[in-house]
Amino acid sequence: MANILKELTKLLPTGVVAEATFEGANIIVYTKDKDYFLDNKGTIRGAVKEFKKRIELRPDPSLCMTMEKAEVEIKKLVPKEAGVQEFIFDPQRSVVIIHADKPGLVIGKQGEQLREIAAKTCWVAKVKRMPPIQSKLIESIRSVLYEDAVGRKKFLSKTGHRIYDGWLRGKKHEWVRLSCLGASRQVGRTCFLLQTPESRILIDCGIDPGEEGTETYPYLDAPEFNISEIDAVVVTHSHLDHSGLIPYLFKFGYEGPVYCTYPTRDVMALLQLDMIKIQRSKGQEPIFKSEEVRKMVLHTICLDYDEVTDITPDIRLTMYNAGHILGSSIVHFNIGNGLHNFAYTGDLKYGRTNVLEPGNTQFPRIETLMIEATYGGKDNIANEKEADDYMIEVIKKTFARGGKVLMPVLGSGRAQEVMVIVERLIREKKVPTANVFIDGMLWDITAIHTAYPEYLNRNLRQEIFHKGNNPFLSPLFKRVGSHKERQEIIHDGTPALILATSGMMSGGASVEYFKQLASNKNNSIIFSCYQPPGSLGHRIRAGASEVMFGDGGKKDVVAVNMEVHKIEITAHSDRRQLMNYVKRCNPQPRKVIVVHGESSRCLDLASSIHKAYRIETVAPKNLDTIRLK
Repeated sequence: MANILKELTKLLPTGVVAEATFEGANIIVYTKDKDYFLDNKGTIRGAVKEFKKRIELRPDPSLCMTMEKAEVEIKKLVPKEAGVQEFIFDPQRSVVIIHADKPGLVIGKQGEQLREIAAKTCWVAKVKRMPPIQSKLIESIRSVLYEDAVGRKKFLSKTGHRIYDGWLRGKKHEWVRLSCLGASRQVGRTCFLLQTPESRILIDCGIDPGEEGTETYPYLDAPEFNISEIDAVVVTHSHLDHSGLIPYLFKFGYEGPVYCTYPTRDVMALLQLDMIKIQRSKGQEPIFKSEEVRKMVLHTICLDYDEVTDITPDIRLTMYNAGHILGSSIVHFNIGNGLHNFAYTGDLKYGRTNVLEPGNTQFPRIETLMIEATYGGKDNIANEKEADDYMIEVIKKTFARGGKVLMPVLGSGRAQEVMVIVERLIREKKVPTANVFIDGMLWDITAIHTAYPEYLNRNLRQEIFHKGNNPFLSPLFKRVGSHKERQEIIHDGTPALILATSGMMSGGASVEYFKQLASNKNNSIIFSCYQPPGSLGHRIRAGASEVMFGDGGKKDVVAVNMEVHKIEITAHSDRRQLMNYVKRCNPQPRKVIVVHGESSRCLDLASSIHKAYRIETVAPKNLDTIRLK
């Protein structure tokens, strides 16, 4: 593989290759021959078959029409109904990004229109969906990728050279081990280090929102962790307990790739920026700045589900749907060309929800499975219909007495579930019509849901694409954009449902609403996501009659007179779904590692899997290292 670019150039017709380079694991061939660019007569397909790598042919930038003329030409070719909103030209890579309301109309039947654009302009068009809900934050995240086109191209090339240019550390003998740097017999600060003699892969790097001080962060001081040796970071999903510390890695010198899905990239950047804002609002110095978030976005390589890519010389990565939140992934590692196959579910939902399909169970090969146990205890059995019915009853009763319902929600996941349910119930007149206020980061994250409908479940996609009913665009949902608007909602005296972050009440809008709504017995609060021990949400849910706010001198005591309700339904699998997932996993793993749950739940689930399926199981502690091979 060390000379793959030279060998590829030899295989293609003489004189057509101006440059061959890497973009991550993909190989890009640039040509100055316009005829060859428009019709390579199957030679690129032949090269793909020969090298078994993704190879893309692009025109040399010298062939490209000027950006101004190209924009005019593309507008002539694309029908107005496509709703083209903007063009972003990346001249370094001969690529134009077209953001449109209806990408399919830009692409054309079997890509016919993209070929026409290429023929007329000599630009390679990539089409992205424009979110129907506009968000400045989303626009700024996406623009970051194209602001430093030269730097991005160099980074992608460097990543490709690491993958293809041979072994750095020497292949002495074959072994695979996993070090637990967080989320082992606990929920929060998820972080695992996957090692082979050649590779060092960090899987997730999150915080524990319910803790303070050093207990908030993974054990990055473990002897086996050396930031200068990390080859890649793989992110299962965007929740802060899985992604909240990744910008910190860039602050301390990490320069490598971050692999995740497209929605995960967008949502985790938004949540990390919100984390900075919350820390500042508490008078704390943020542990990283927005510049590090920007750097992370620049170093992100996004994958679609089921897309296989090399990430080091001896590890291939595939991401599969985890069913937890938008873009959440089960990450599968093929290590050493079949030496060992390891999959980590991340946070898993093995059941169709109102928004997503159930987590994937089918793998080419799998020897070791690492599974979460957030709700893995024997008593963690959820009845989702009963839970939804209970939530509806609470909303009805609270509205009837003129009260407001506060639901602290995670930015991505249960919030969108609730939005879909409530929109349907009000449309079907099962719940009285009332305003549903969206506060905190929810609006931006919901905008991302509208931008990636291909990640939603079949029923919801059908509603959006064929019936023109996108529940997230319902006029019922009102964005809260300022402190003044928040105060008006609290004091207006009319029933309302308020969805606000953070879900664990570690700060943000949910805490501000709670402070002013808690003393009124007509109001209700509904907890629908995990509340870690020690968190404010856990104390309220456990029945605290009053809670105290403030540090140092002045302290505010808030009486909790509002009704407190808990619904054991989340974007996680319950006990039955977890057991069923292992049973349905194909092929059946030889070993199961149980993590991401309170100690008793991890141990209980591990014991039950072993007894039921005769599979070797282990529930490691933080700082344990497990030999996988």
